[in-house]
Amino acid sequence: MSLAVPRVETSRLVLRAFAATDVEPYVRMMGDPEVTRFLGDGRPLDRTDAWRQLALLIGHWELRGFGLWAVEERATGRFVGRIGCWEPEGWPGFELGYVLAREAWGRGLAREGAAAALAFARGPLGRATVISLIRPENFASVSVAEHLGAHRTRSVEFYGAPTDVYTYPLSG
Repeated sequence: MSLAVPRVETSRLVLRAFAATDVEPYVRMMGDPEVTRFLGDGRPLDRTDAWRQLALLIGHWELRGFGLWAVEERATGRFVGRIGCWEPEGWPGFELGYVLAREAWGRGLAREGAAAALAFARGPLGRATVISLIRPENFASVSVAEHLGAHRTRSVEFYGAPTDVYTYPLSG
């Protein structure tokens, strides 16, 4: 039996389950070197790897009962990224993650979606400890985390690069 992925709406976004129609925009987003430069090993994904990653994101919901949502703009229905919480095997902790396609940058959408995902982690999921893994040079992601009250608590080696762990407070 498959888990029903909850739907979360904000003033401008819909966080929802990934669908087959998301494959093409996801492949485009993850193939953009500007989008992926601070993710994983920093390289853009080819079509096959982006598809496999999308399957991982979908399967994470089934295995863990939570995960990353597809993000669409409410006004247009356009796919703009992924936001949510996940903790794959071997991960340093329960992570709030956010990645948006370049055309969605600079409008506060990551903050809006991440705030909704953090509220979901604290509320329905009952998580006390929530982190974000952010490369020190990723100033935009640092800004989102700090806006939501997170502070850098330590550094780890992650995918072969120094990565800062930002921890969110229990209340803002």
